[in-house]
Parts: sequence; structure tokens; C-alpha cells
Amino acid sequence: MTRKRRRLIFVLAGMSCLGIATFLVLNAFDDNLVFFYSPTDLVQKHPGTSKRLRIGGLVENGSLVLSEGGKRFNFKVTDGKTDLAVSYLGVAPALFREGQGVVAEGKMTADGSFDAATLLAKHDEKYMPPEVADALKKSGEWRPDQQAAAPGAADAPGTSASAKP
Repeated sequence: MTRKRRRLIFVLAGMSCLGIATFLVLNAFDDNLVFFYSPTDLVQKHPGTSKRLRIGGLVENGSLVLSEGGKRFNFKVTDGKTDLAVSYLGVAPALFREGQGVVAEGKMTADGSFDAATLLAKHDEKYMPPEVADALKKSGEWRPDQQAAAPGAADAPGTSASAKP
């Protein structure tokens, strides 16, 4: 076997290993990717029932129904244009309530509702996840009072070290 042939075999073997490694990494990414959708995006794109995804919006007022001893939460998430029925079994975050922003992670069901495995709620009265804020801005439902507070704005008057008695 000549030197050229050995070098060619070595290069081809290296390229094959690199191709296999790239395929495995991309396949692992595909299994772990979770895309974010607003209710309107879900209606338009129909991502299917097999993919894990995130939805976000506001919990519609008057839609929250508790069952199974307070362990199952049925509610609707809205972005101002479209409502989506969501079902969640588990303990909801302490700040979860109607009229507040929520991000739910799970899968679509065959009947067009969303079965959430994870539920995330806003952590204070001013914070909103960027994905939810973008979806609300896109739908035209964004209110300026929903934007994040400026640093230090959450301090109550008189609690700052520089405040005078």
C-alpha cells in the first residue's frame, strides 16, 4: 500500500468519524429542543402532538377550574387573539393566578388542548418572561405597565439607605 493510499484512507476515516459525531450531536439537540409558541402561533403552525413545546401568555380571567382535590388545574392561556385550553396536574407555583403571565411546557393533545408537564408563573408584579412579552407585543395586547421595573424601583419608599426620616 502506497503512502498516498494510506493518507487517503486516514482522511476518509477521519471525515466519516466527524460526520457520525456531527449527526449524533445534532440528533441529541433535536431531542432536547423545546420551542416557544403563543396560542395564535399554535393555531397557525400545528406543531403536532409528539413534540414537546412551551406556550406562553396570560391566564384568562374566569377560566381557572380546580379538580382532583386541587391538584388538576384547567385554564385557558390567551395572547389577546387566541385562547388555548391547558390542563396541568401537580402543584402550581405560588404566584399562579388568573390575569397573570404564565409559561407552560408540555405537549398538545389530539383534541387540540395542551397538556402541561411544567408550569412557570411570574415572580413579581412587574416581571414578564421575554417570550411572553414578545408574543403580547406582536398581538397588540402589550400594556406599558407590564414592562420590567427599573433596578431599585421595587424598593418601597423610605426603605433605601439614603432616605431621610
